[in-house]
Amino acid sequence: MKKSLLVVFLFLLGFVVFYLNLPVLQYGFYEIAIIVLVVLFIYFLLSLGIDVDKSGKKFIITSKPSKILLITMGLVFAYLTIVSLVTTATIFHTSSYQKMIGTVENGEKISEHIAPISMDKIRVVDQELAYLLGEKVIGSQPALGSQIKLGNFSIQKVNNELYWIAPLLHSGFFKWLNNKEGTPGYVMVSATNERDVKLVQNIDGKAVNIKYQPSSYFQSNIHRHVYFNGYSTIGLADFTFEIDEKGNPFWVITTYKKEIGFSGKNTTGILVVDAQSGAIQEYAIKDSPSWVDRIQPAEFIEEQLNDWGELVNGYWNFSNTDKLQITEGLTLVYGQNNKSYWYTGLTSVGSDESAVGFVLVDTRTKETTFYKQSGATEFAAQSSAEGKVQEKGYKASLPIPYNINGIPTYVMTLKDDGGLVKMYAMVAINDYTIVGVGNSMRETLTSFKSVYNMAGNKINPGNVAAKKSILSVISRVQSDVKNGNSFYYFTIKDYPNIFVGSSQVSNEIPLTVVGDSVKVSFDIDNEQVIDVTSFDNLNLKSK
Repeated sequence: MKKSLLVVFLFLLGFVVFYLNLPVLQYGFYEIAIIVLVVLFIYFLLSLGIDVDKSGKKFIITSKPSKILLITMGLVFAYLTIVSLVTTATIFHTSSYQKMIGTVENGEKISEHIAPISMDKIRVVDQELAYLLGEKVIGSQPALGSQIKLGNFSIQKVNNELYWIAPLLHSGFFKWLNNKEGTPGYVMVSATNERDVKLVQNIDGKAVNIKYQPSSYFQSNIHRHVYFNGYSTIGLADFTFEIDEKGNPFWVITTYKKEIGFSGKNTTGILVVDAQSGAIQEYAIKDSPSWVDRIQPAEFIEEQLNDWGELVNGYWNFSNTDKLQITEGLTLVYGQNNKSYWYTGLTSVGSDESAVGFVLVDTRTKETTFYKQSGATEFAAQSSAEGKVQEKGYKASLPIPYNINGIPTYVMTLKDDGGLVKMYAMVAINDYTIVGVGNSMRETLTSFKSVYNMAGNKINPGNVAAKKSILSVISRVQSDVKNGNSFYYFTIKDYPNIFVGSSQVSNEIPLTVVGDSVKVSFDIDNEQVIDVTSFDNLNLKSK
């Protein structure tokens, strides 16, 4: 009877641990073997017959565990140690680890991969600021704020607009217990306009309830829901909250397998789980819905890129010959055809501020392109931007790479101690001494171009083809003051765009009137309002 009770107790204990930890039931995953070993060890201890000898001073073992139990424990222990070491250790599988990232293509110019972008499409809201803005909109509704908490923000393109999106989550067990149908919606924060913050609680007149989420309990927990609905034998990672083009909420979960023993995580596809109904759809990578932006987890790509760079000349490369490492984590950026990429710089092992190249990894397919060109690391660009306003003590956000008139450029915000955006900065990736700062994105661009042109285009001499000069007549001119700085907007005959300039470009601009003949030079881009790079008023010169 005692032995039967012990078996029942251990079975219940194992089930509870199993239910809480959700171990993957497949070779190469440690968790299930650890649970089995712990349960067997407890059984081993409790099954020992321990008594006291006649003197009452010594413990004696009156019964020993069976050999089958000891052999089983030994086999499980060997699986966790010897088998995992032989099948997983980098020293035995150097080539396999180095090739995990796949074929790395060589690119010529990173500016050709990152599409030109309009000023109003540049990301000025980072994840930290998105959280502050999200907290503010929730705080405006006290009854809601006391029931929920804000989840993690993920960036996503929705109907070709860039948003930070986060679900409302249960703030505790009792809050979940009182509202098992789910939390009322999610928050959308525009990544390009900090005034555009939405609390989405209805879609097409129907209330949104996020029932399945990480903060739910029992079978409403998103991981447990998926696990017990047929996905206990595959790896699950990167539970990301995304919405489709209609605004319907989903959890996008990466499925993966281990390619090298107990390591080498490689994405196999995704699960798309309806956050309201719990319906699960499984997709291969190539068949995934177009609105899903990220399939390859940043954690996997970061590890694979580091292995690719570190093991380039094998395991025994103690001199660090040709070794590369990523600079400062991965940043999600958008390139041509609205494709999303993981972006990072690569630097030689031991180097701090100078990158030897840059990498773009397709977040869906894992296609990887390496641009072997020197430039500034993200940290160096941040330091350069902060140095421009060091008297203010502002801190730079994580730099985002953009193509500004054919110039690979880091764009970032400068924030105060409260996390609020105070200024903007642009830093040339190829030369972090070329910096422009301003109180608006327009002012920043003007400052950046001015510094860039004064540098004699030394970082991008081939960019001359992207410039244009026109002789024409002013048809309309108007001044505008922004943040204490005057900008002059004007149009010329026979050209559709509006031009803008300031006295930083030419002292002749404030003196210009309608009818004056002018020579205007500018960078060809997709902007409706174009910044002039040089301005000559021919009428003033003739007087």
